[in-house]
Amino acid sequence: MLSAVKRYKRLVSSALARCFPRTSAYVRSEDDLILRRWPEARKQPAATAKKPRAKAAAKPARAGKAAPRSPDKPRVRPAKATSDGIYGPARLSIGEQQIQAMRLRVGRAVEAGVIRAPSDEQWAMILEASPVTRIFAGAGSGKSTTLVLRVVFMLCHLEIPPERLTVISFTNASCAELREQLVRVLGFWNLDVDTERVRQCVRTFHAAMAVLAREVLGKPQWFEQLEQKGASPTELDNPLTTSRLRPAQQRLLKQAYQQCYAEQPRFRERVHQLLGLPAPDEPGTRRTAPKAPLDAFKLAGERTPAPLFEAFHAQAGFIESIGIRIDQIQPARLACQETERAFVEALQLFWRCFSELLESQGLMTFNGAFQRLTQWLNGPDAAASPALLEPFSHLLIDEFQDISPQIVQWLQALHGALARQGAPVSLMAIGDDWQSIYGWRGSSPELFMDFDKYFPAKGAKKLSRVLMLTTNYRSIEPVIRDGESVLAGVCVKQEKTSQASRATQPGDHGVKLVTRFDLKARLPDLIREIQAQCEHVAAREGADRNAVLVLSRRNDPLRLIEAQLDRKWPVKTYSIHRAKGLQAEVAIIVDDCLPTEPHPLRNALYGYCGFFRNSYDQAMADESLRLAYVAITRGVSRVLWYTQKAQGATRLLTERGKAKHR
Repeated sequence: MLSAVKRYKRLVSSALARCFPRTSAYVRSEDDLILRRWPEARKQPAATAKKPRAKAAAKPARAGKAAPRSPDKPRVRPAKATSDGIYGPARLSIGEQQIQAMRLRVGRAVEAGVIRAPSDEQWAMILEASPVTRIFAGAGSGKSTTLVLRVVFMLCHLEIPPERLTVISFTNASCAELREQLVRVLGFWNLDVDTERVRQCVRTFHAAMAVLAREVLGKPQWFEQLEQKGASPTELDNPLTTSRLRPAQQRLLKQAYQQCYAEQPRFRERVHQLLGLPAPDEPGTRRTAPKAPLDAFKLAGERTPAPLFEAFHAQAGFIESIGIRIDQIQPARLACQETERAFVEALQLFWRCFSELLESQGLMTFNGAFQRLTQWLNGPDAAASPALLEPFSHLLIDEFQDISPQIVQWLQALHGALARQGAPVSLMAIGDDWQSIYGWRGSSPELFMDFDKYFPAKGAKKLSRVLMLTTNYRSIEPVIRDGESVLAGVCVKQEKTSQASRATQPGDHGVKLVTRFDLKARLPDLIREIQAQCEHVAAREGADRNAVLVLSRRNDPLRLIEAQLDRKWPVKTYSIHRAKGLQAEVAIIVDDCLPTEPHPLRNALYGYCGFFRNSYDQAMADESLRLAYVAITRGVSRVLWYTQKAQGATRLLTERGKAKHR
């Protein structure tokens, strides 16, 4: 009888909470719930504040019924184990009471000016119950704020402990922005959050990998951080933005190259073949170790020549990034010419020597660590370390379109190991294939588009939940449409159409294309135009806080422009790759976005790895158009594009009648 009365009281309480969610009792209950799920938090002073109620003592489960849920695990409906798939079919248990509580708190935050009111499509992402979800989030769709609210919902209302959740963003800079937003919004949930815990929750892929590497691989030092000022051994940044090797890195590569040349006759033969030199001296004809030639070498498809050891390092990074073990390549199976096969054979010999040299000095590359951790996760030892894997139980990954096959393999192994342990796992992948611009480093939007093949759900369909964020809150419609028009030549893409939220005002425009423009000859004209745009933005009511962004694919034009700018002007210059995620009232683009030269070796490696349906050359042609799309969609109300000749993306704009010859 008593049990029936308790059940009736719970039903009545739940109904009242749903119908009258703004009652003070319900709000206090939600405060208690939040405090229980985030132990480090303490409530801010409030007139209605009460101490959290003590938890009831756990009772033994009755025979034939499920045991009560442990308070340190997320609420998921139990499901039968299956032999295939990683996620589900159990969904996150989200009730009407939790939804109403979240909507109530968000409404208060909107009223206080802390956040912007989410749209219906953003609410769908925030409240999604599927254990594996894919979010196509277009440019300017507000995904960062929506991601923060999703994290808040999981922590504060789904009772997922923060030590079981990790948010992945691509760079330390983007992680810092997300942490700042998360601390601010969690604070509005009456929490004074431990910033160290938030830092642990939001990481780059490489920083997340370093957490495991410290425990599994013996706290290695990183080759990528040699002579890097301010480098942290734990807060590893994504190397996508790095360009040139530092002297310490060059010295190690050169040392391995010299050692391999001196000790390996086959390597000497291949080096001389690649450099077009006479055959090396036979062993025994020299009294001293032979000195390795340092002639510059240009691999077909690369922009500039470089010493062989630097060429080996660049291609090795690409090979490992697309999921290939260098020591396991069979050069004879590569669909390329003898020169490329000879290069790969020499690379294999060099890389073995280089890896041994790194190991002797306690060093490791990021790629090497990902490879070794993936092997460890797929082996029996991972089963003995459930606490080590716990922070990765629930993953939210931003910019998913820019991940590489190597990261896919690591994620598969990571969640596969957790699933084998019976731990509840979930994955929310947020990205936009239209903004994938790191193919030259091994990334590909195909991995995001073929997501279900690599991250299958359990059950009959084995499909992820797919949501779209299609409203663009950044740019006016003419800018959006011009950006979409340059994607017409992309072979593989997700079809979608963005909707403009911002109204077009008099004087606003999409891309104005200025052809026959020589930067060196007409730099003063460009500087005057930049000044005029700054004055336009200053007179515009409600203008974006960034007035003008000057963008180029290459750094050389930006240096010329920077030297002539008045430092008082509200102008920033960025390469297009660095500008992703930024915006300004006016975007000014200099030069065109053209595909790279044909790359026979990378074409062969693309086919060899088995991850891609495109060739590397086609992928780069597509990427040049996506890079143009990223550049155009940085602009809010105006875009100007200066180029000598309409080709590539600008040719597509010309065909739409956007050319304006000056």
